[in-house]
Amino acid sequence: MPQATGRADATRAVVFSPLEGAGRAELVEQRLTDAIVAGVLRDGERLPSESELARSLGVAVVTAREALVALRDKGLVHTKRGRDGGSFVTHDRDASMRMIDERVRALSRIELRDLSLHYAAIAGMAAEVAADRASEDDLAGLVELDARADLATPGGARRAVGRFQLEIAAVSQSPRLVHEELRLQAEAGPLLWLCLREQDSRDRSRTARLEVIQAIRTVQPERARRATTEHIAAAVEWLIDEKVRLEQASPIESDEASAAATPEGGRP
Repeated sequence: MPQATGRADATRAVVFSPLEGAGRAELVEQRLTDAIVAGVLRDGERLPSESELARSLGVAVVTAREALVALRDKGLVHTKRGRDGGSFVTHDRDASMRMIDERVRALSRIELRDLSLHYAAIAGMAAEVAADRASEDDLAGLVELDARADLATPGGARRAVGRFQLEIAAVSQSPRLVHEELRLQAEAGPLLWLCLREQDSRDRSRTARLEVIQAIRTVQPERARRATTEHIAAAVEWLIDEKVRLEQASPIESDEASAAATPEGGRP
């Protein structure tokens, strides 16, 4: 069972867990981009060195270097030279929101639903098994984790969800479920929990966590699974609604951009 410091670093563990399949620079870039725009890696935070990053993600040093160059080109990272130098996160909230919105537009509704279905299967099973296997100490740890959650901001709420779900997987005592939770948080989390931009969604997310905790306290595996999967289902429905809104807004934004670029009374 992770200690308190492990809980605090849970979402960072997701970011720097090994990549699946071929370790292309584009995959490293996307992993770090998602973590920055989701607020897991914060403005001014120092990233691991190229060699440390390569080792944790399971890629070649040159691959990590290429990914960091791409992040610098996108304005998400800046480099300082000297003894206290390194690569540091540059978090522009507006730019980050535009990037994540582009990702939402790029994925089809079928892809979004399939991704959430996969995640719900893993997270739901972890909650079900955790309800059977949790000790009193495990339960106390979950309660403490919930009490410390920062729900005042979208980034804080996303970190709260990620840490809680990872802790549930740890309580299940299944290394495979923990591994899958880590992988799917990195892949699905930045998109799935976009709903936490809204305070109502943050409140509902906490209610869902409290329901899971109560199910574990009373040893009700099915209740724990259902609360988890319903939480994820609600998040993906919000995401699909947001995708529709973005797609409907795009033609208007394109027209406005064209008008701005066209001299008054002239041709583009």
